[in-house]
Amino acid sequence: MALSGMVLNNSENHQLHLGRKPDWLRARVPGGPGYERLREIVDTYGLHTVCKEAACPNMGECWNRGTATIMILGDTCTRACGFCNVKTGRPAEVDQDEPRRVAESIALMGLGHVVITCVDRDDLRDGGAAIWAETIERVHEACPNTSVECLIGDHQGRHGELDTIIAAKPEILSHNMETVRRMHPAVRPQARYERSIDVLQHIRESGLVTKTGIMVGIGERDEEVFELMQDLRDAADIHILTVGQYLQPTRNHLPIDRWVTPESFENYREEGLGLGFSVVESGPLVRSSYHAEEQAAKLSPTQKAVKDGMDRLLSVARSPCRQGKAVELSRQGKAVELTIERSAC
Repeated sequence: MALSGMVLNNSENHQLHLGRKPDWLRARVPGGPGYERLREIVDTYGLHTVCKEAACPNMGECWNRGTATIMILGDTCTRACGFCNVKTGRPAEVDQDEPRRVAESIALMGLGHVVITCVDRDDLRDGGAAIWAETIERVHEACPNTSVECLIGDHQGRHGELDTIIAAKPEILSHNMETVRRMHPAVRPQARYERSIDVLQHIRESGLVTKTGIMVGIGERDEEVFELMQDLRDAADIHILTVGQYLQPTRNHLPIDRWVTPESFENYREEGLGLGFSVVESGPLVRSSYHAEEQAAKLSPTQKAVKDGMDRLLSVARSPCRQGKAVELSRQGKAVELTIERSAC
């Protein structure tokens, strides 16, 4: 069933036909030597990437720099979210050799930081937690100088499965809220707002650096975005927040309600920092896998502040013993003390 006729903002001013994309959403066409090299590695090792499966607008830029977001547990999701371009259906059997291939391919890429995500596997008894843990451990073994960021599903709120992943000690563990409370039934029909908050709270209580991401322009109101930010700070004390523009993958997905302006994204960033997030990456083309190394060549004051904050978080997460270690983060001229309560010793 096509979702293009659905209106989610309960307002008479909604827009279903927005015309051409504004200039600030123009992305680079895929190509270049770095792009070709990475595509060869991905194809050789039979890997899936969320860049391709989710039709990410940043794929050309990121692949040309030799970075990609690896997607494990296959390319078929057991859920049918209204925004997502990853195909839905009955997944194939779990590829037990995937963790080895992922680790070897990341070693070839020579990355300082890698993002790994997955499809939801509600068909599996453990939701894929064991494969997740093995993948993280193999990447750490093959790439000792690479920090690992993992973007996981909600595992239906089962803390035991989350603990299996947490025990593998990824440097950053992320779970995306995606949207505000009111819109969850349409945007994430098989998820629950409160369940995702609980997942993030459980991750944070484990001592890991915790991250989440949301989309805007899908029908939410700004006050609902700010309410979500407050919920994340109150319940889960999240370190890192990303905010990006929703882009409709096909006519069978939820419609775009509005083009959110760069000025509005800056307002989200300032509000998030004011609420106490250590890092807020907010912009039209920002996606949840946007990480520190991808910003190294960008020199605007805002982007440099984001990169510096991420670098400091990662330096703590990479250290062999993290218990009680504090790091100073510069946020809009203020010194903020952050403690990562976790020990790997």
